[in-house]
Amino acid sequence: MKNELVEALSQIAREKNLPFEQVLEFIESGLAAAYRRDFLSPTSLAKIEVTLDRKTGEVAVFTKKTVVKKVEDDATEISLKEAKKLAEEVGEGDELKIEVTPPGFGRIAAQSAKQVIAQKLREAERDLVYNEFSSRINDIVTGMVHRYEGKSLFIDLGRTEGYLPPSEQVQRDHLRPGQRVKVYVMDVRKTSKGPQIFVSRAHPNFLKRLFELEVPEIGSNIVELRATAREPGYRSKIAVWSRDPRVDAVGACVGSRGQRVQAVVDELRGEKIDIIPWNDDPAQFITKALSPARVSKVVIDEAEHSATVLVPEQQLSLAIGREGQNARLAVKLTGWRIDIKSESSQEVRIPHGA
Repeated sequence: MKNELVEALSQIAREKNLPFEQVLEFIESGLAAAYRRDFLSPTSLAKIEVTLDRKTGEVAVFTKKTVVKKVEDDATEISLKEAKKLAEEVGEGDELKIEVTPPGFGRIAAQSAKQVIAQKLREAERDLVYNEFSSRINDIVTGMVHRYEGKSLFIDLGRTEGYLPPSEQVQRDHLRPGQRVKVYVMDVRKTSKGPQIFVSRAHPNFLKRLFELEVPEIGSNIVELRATAREPGYRSKIAVWSRDPRVDAVGACVGSRGQRVQAVVDELRGEKIDIIPWNDDPAQFITKALSPARVSKVVIDEAEHSATVLVPEQQLSLAIGREGQNARLAVKLTGWRIDIKSESSQEVRIPHGA
């Protein structure tokens, strides 16, 4: 009885989070390769199959031969006369499995097959990781800051690492090794060294997914996050809408005593977030998008997809924001080009998409 081998393989399956049958198939494939290398010539066309008993761990090697009248290749064919000695009911054209297990093969071959088996296990584990994270593209995962390589950052995600390139980092984050952090999965690619997981903390959808985690009404599709605009690390605007008139979309996102929005702000390391109600009326939507500034009037030009906004003189700097930030975010959020004028007709133009 060699049930110790079966127990060892079961442990490997558990540790690698792989199906037990799949691990056995890797072992059998590795043993078949070892037999072919150690007992056959490189040019042999013999069909080899190795089986490992699921209960006892006993290893058996078989060669498959076609039953023929006249043998032309001993490695792949057997005469009908010889085949009848092994199996009375066999006929011409049948395929016969013949055991050819060498003495002590299980112990000897297992040693020589280790490299093949290890490679198969690595490939299976990589496929498992690739499939797992491919299904989580556009989702949030939690990991631990592992290390910096130059300006690039690697996040420990358990069985693999997430790659956080400089372009997807937020300068004001100041992340340190050992710190737990949420990241947004942008892409997963297969490489020779295994799957590479590209993650972000600057992506606009990161903000959206954070609100989905914190606001049950978004997860249940009562509240919809219809638009986002973000300058990572500084300020964001989101536009929300409720399918249920009894549910206040803005209030749901803010939460009791601001707890929900504060949880998002904390994860974004203090990034300011404006939550405004979505409105199908572009004039109303633009008015809200420019908050906290007070707007006097909005004139819509449908043909140019632009809007002229009048604000009181003392509200002009607030509407524009520091270095034009408030107006830029309003443009991104609404998709309209916005020209801001004071009521005394001083004009400031904010290009679409600035």
